[in-house]
Amino acid sequence: MSLPAAVSSMSDSSASASPDTARPGATGHQDAAGAATLPAGALARAQQGELAAFRELIRAYQDTVYSLALRMLKVPEDAEELAQDVFVSAHRHLGKITSDDHLLFWLRRTVCHRAIDRLRRRPRHPPVPLDSTEETPQPDPSRDPLLERHLRELVLRLPPMARAVVLLRYQEDLDPPDIASVLGMPLNTVKSHLKRSLAALRLGCGESGSPFTQEVAHD
Repeated sequence: MSLPAAVSSMSDSSASASPDTARPGATGHQDAAGAATLPAGALARAQQGELAAFRELIRAYQDTVYSLALRMLKVPEDAEELAQDVFVSAHRHLGKITSDDHLLFWLRRTVCHRAIDRLRRRPRHPPVPLDSTEETPQPDPSRDPLLERHLRELVLRLPPMARAVVLLRYQEDLDPPDIASVLGMPLNTVKSHLKRSLAALRLGCGESGSPFTQEVAHD
């Protein structure tokens, strides 16, 4: 479910998944958010010191890492710096990675925790250009770009940890048990963040006078 649809429906189903749906080893699941497929054997070759194989890892996951960093931090330069730091750290920790899924899990966790640390060190309201998170639009008549932009702005007003939960759920398409594993928090805390954040986003849409207001008012 997309974030606009979740805000519209305010369905609690996304926040009430059973703990039994957690993935074995808490290594996340097949990436549904568009990460490229990692070439077979690339991880093993990178762990043996092959730099070309590590570059394959970067190519496979750079979009996922940068996009998540950008949605957390908003500032492209900060997101690029964070992405570079994460991949440098990944190279140092390759020996501890057990599978391709584990690598994606590790990358998401590291991006979120480091982004949260950066946000907590920032001034409360840093001067950031409004268009700094704009990406190349993809034509899709079923999407409302004004609503999506407004929701991105509202998500950026959430506290850092709540922001990470929302992005992992609706950008990375992780289930609540997986989010709990990535962020190292209790499942009930994830559900609480989702419920409160969706309520705040819905309220924000209503107070803004956006075209979404009338739609959510009757749910």
